[in-house]
Amino acid sequence: MECGLSPIVGFRFSLYPMADDFVSVIKGALEQTDTSNVWMHTDDVSTVIRGKQVHVFNVAKAIALHAANTGKHIALSGTFSAGCPGDSAGDAYLEKSEKIANTDDTKHYVSSQFALYPLNNPSYMDIIYREVDRAKEQGVFNESMHYASGIHGDIHDVFAFYEEAFSNARSEEHKHLVMTVSMSINSPSHGGL
Repeated sequence: MECGLSPIVGFRFSLYPMADDFVSVIKGALEQTDTSNVWMHTDDVSTVIRGKQVHVFNVAKAIALHAANTGKHIALSGTFSAGCPGDSAGDAYLEKSEKIANTDDTKHYVSSQFALYPLNNPSYMDIIYREVDRAKEQGVFNESMHYASGIHGDIHDVFAFYEEAFSNARSEEHKHLVMTVSMSINSPSHGGL
């Protein structure tokens, strides 16, 4: 398969609860999330979810929310990818409707970092700067840093920005995109924000 032709979006992530009962927090978050709209596989290191973009981002946010709702300090780190050559297993999930399955509107402050990698696009820096500027306009930009940009705010605003950035960084000509995210929720260092 040619690079960029697959419409499947994927997210491989690891969830790190800062708690002795980390296994129950991780398993609980996965079990409480409606994953019927995505292909999912968990191993001893990470979980991958794949399908339509709208459902991948919905499930990713829901898992983070369920883990955060425990009140434990949660760290999540993962990679979104689209247009990966040969990514065809799970095509059946592309037939799902656009209706999202998870609608928890609980608010949580998130401090996070992201990096965009528009693959094979010679204008990649313009794309990255454009999305950073958009984060500033939306009020979710936190700070510039080496190898990433800081994004913070309510979890719903943060995930909405990430999904928009992921959409905006792809084009018909350059469909293969990778975006890394790392986030911290319920951290003692947030000072109750």
